[in-house]
Amino acid sequence: MGADNTRDLGGLPVPGGGTTRRGVLFRSSTLQAVTDADVEFLVDGLGLRTVVDLRGPEESAREGHGLLTATRVRRAHLPVRLPQGRATEVVPDGPDGGAVDFYFRLLESSADTLTATARIVADPDQHAVLFHCAIGKDRTGVCAAVLLDAVGVAAEVIAVDYELTAERIARVRDRLLAVGGYRSIPDVGHTYMASRAQTMHDFLARLHAEHGGGAGWLLRSGLTAGELDLLRATLVAP
Repeated sequence: MGADNTRDLGGLPVPGGGTTRRGVLFRSSTLQAVTDADVEFLVDGLGLRTVVDLRGPEESAREGHGLLTATRVRRAHLPVRLPQGRATEVVPDGPDGGAVDFYFRLLESSADTLTATARIVADPDQHAVLFHCAIGKDRTGVCAAVLLDAVGVAAEVIAVDYELTAERIARVRDRLLAVGGYRSIPDVGHTYMASRAQTMHDFLARLHAEHGGGAGWLLRSGLTAGELDLLRATLVAP
């Protein structure tokens, strides 16, 4: 497949009963290198209707969407805004790297677009929905964490999903280098490229301590209680 970090967020257990619905919500790395076979699988096989592009405006315009542009799939550009500076400056190499602080900076600058993403996911008429950035780890990881936490998925389950990117990061990096717009991407050993479960645990612990979790953050950011109920009903199967 021309996207090396694509996965269904269905089948995740929810404490108290139920699981997230399969075939509704997908996360991914960039889709600009998808093949004809990938497009057929995504659109006809998975029923993809909506792609949420979390990349920045210049990045999205430069890199595009590849073959999906010629399909009936709707594209919603809802950027998760990156702090200024190179990746290696934002998350310097080292034992900690400041990834949790980085993720909170993403949240603080992107309340409007992440809330809009939640509204799209809550709308069955737009399913299946796939959201992505470049690697499919940081901007995508923050979006996944907020949505999954908001509907009740446990932190340890969200962290396990987040860590899956570590298994694919070398392939993702090679593909990004091949498409040409990401020449400054660090080596896989750099802290910025890591996706450790503990990082996500720490992020979610702070999200709960400061905002009441994904649900509390979304409500403070403009989502209504009714929209949150709809998001839960849409994403969680009994």
